[in-house]
Amino acid sequence: MSGQDAIGEAPGPEVIEAIARDAIARLPEEFRAHLGDVVLIVEEFADEETLAALGLEHPLDLTGLYHGRPVGEKSSMDSGGMPDRIHLFRRAILAEWIDTGVRLDDLVVHVTIHEIGHHFGLSEADMHALEDAVA
Repeated sequence: MSGQDAIGEAPGPEVIEAIARDAIARLPEEFRAHLGDVVLIVEEFADEETLAALGLEHPLDLTGLYHGRPVGEKSSMDSGGMPDRIHLFRRAILAEWIDTGVRLDDLVVHVTIHEIGHHFGLSEADMHALEDAVA
């Protein structure tokens, strides 16, 4: 489904979540094994506080966000805090989908893998390699 061919209602959060979960399920086991406690959240937009903290002015400028400590920075002393979270911002994803004309599933996979990459502390090149492994 490309943004340029979109007709009818915009895909809902359940569609975005299903695409993201499918991408996670296709990750190599060595990555999936460390994602069990990561919560996936699909929201309409990032809140104003998040945007301000990132120096962004418009909610359509942020398609996803990892909130937590990368795997390599965790210790056995970490407990009692909020779980690590991957936020996908539906309206920003849909805006990029329509603006770029890429396939929605490709875009959601890209954003999801990018945020997972932050969880693992991966470089941009490693994130692209991981995305290729999921494709």
